[in-house]
Amino acid sequence: MFTIAKRITRRATLAGIVAAGLAVAACQPTSLGRSGPAIGPQIDPSRPVQVALLVPGGTGNADLDWLGRSLANSARMAAADARGARIDLRVYTTTPAEASAVEAAEKAAAEGAKIILGPLFADSANAVGNAMKDNNLNVLSFSNNAEIAGGNVYVLGNTFQNVADRLVRYGVKQGLRRFLMVYENDPAGQIGASAIETAIAQNRATLTGKQQHALSQDGIDAIIPAVSEAAKSGRIDAIFMTANQQAVLPYLTDKLNAAGVTSAQTQFMGLTRWDIPAARLSLPGVQGGWFALPDTTLQADFMNRYRAAYGEAPHDLGSLGYDGVAAIAALVGSGNKNAVNTVGLTRPAGFTGINGVFRLRPNGTNERGMSIATINGGKVVIIDPAPRSFGGGFGF
Repeated sequence: MFTIAKRITRRATLAGIVAAGLAVAACQPTSLGRSGPAIGPQIDPSRPVQVALLVPGGTGNADLDWLGRSLANSARMAAADARGARIDLRVYTTTPAEASAVEAAEKAAAEGAKIILGPLFADSANAVGNAMKDNNLNVLSFSNNAEIAGGNVYVLGNTFQNVADRLVRYGVKQGLRRFLMVYENDPAGQIGASAIETAIAQNRATLTGKQQHALSQDGIDAIIPAVSEAAKSGRIDAIFMTANQQAVLPYLTDKLNAAGVTSAQTQFMGLTRWDIPAARLSLPGVQGGWFALPDTTLQADFMNRYRAAYGEAPHDLGSLGYDGVAAIAALVGSGNKNAVNTVGLTRPAGFTGINGVFRLRPNGTNERGMSIATINGGKVVIIDPAPRSFGGGFGF
């Protein structure tokens, strides 16, 4: 019998970090929203713009160091690709400790940085944001934890709220109105559950019930009867599960399948990627389930160029480094003197990144265009392509 780890820390394995969505709870988060004058300096777009990049390095964790290399190399590619903009990219390596990130940011600010890109972890990003307030610098973190967003801190990572809203919005259009939520009792599960509940309310659907489970086989077994009864009673249209920990999705969907509950009668959907690892695609319980994917239009070219330049594949999250620099470069290249302050960073049209269109919202969170996918006969099938712009009523 497996028992899933009950806590996710900054020093977890990278698989655990990705499963948690880098959503490590942060102390004293900056306030959501923004009011008053713009944050961040104005720049002369005809001159090089100094961008400080904070990435993990020398941590002793091979996977984490690989992610740090990917972020840095991707950012360098974006700087080289910039048209009409000169980006003076300076890379600073940090450990996962908050103090290390703050020290690197303060050094970057003293050396003339106009904006901070990174760090990776939410608590470190929050600390850097607080430290950079007196320097009037914005922080574009690679975290996806919306709890730290606001003021001078933005999150570039794909948030649980983005995924939840995309899936619920699509479900409502398909006639699904009544949702049952299934979630883990760990911090990431709680954050995911909050995102799902918010998405259901925003899309005027109904949350018919919640089932929380412990991170163990016994914990999942305990909720199967109630979930099965709700599905078979006809009281619900969909089961939305967080399934953040890698072992949860296979076991949970397998137990539901054994109980006679599948997407054929009650639509399954989840916050996480159901196609990773690939071995999941053959599982009976995930067939027909819905999940969200980034727009893959530009990924193949990026992957090929990266391999050719650096001799290895980039980490899945490495493209966030490209996105951050590309957004700044797009603004600088257009002659925008507000390229690194809140006026320019939150332009409604957004930006085009490696994983599709995205934009930064005034409250520090982000919005990303994603596809809806399902698994059919062991293969991933896109059932609703990602939008290519923020027109036509897409988004919040």
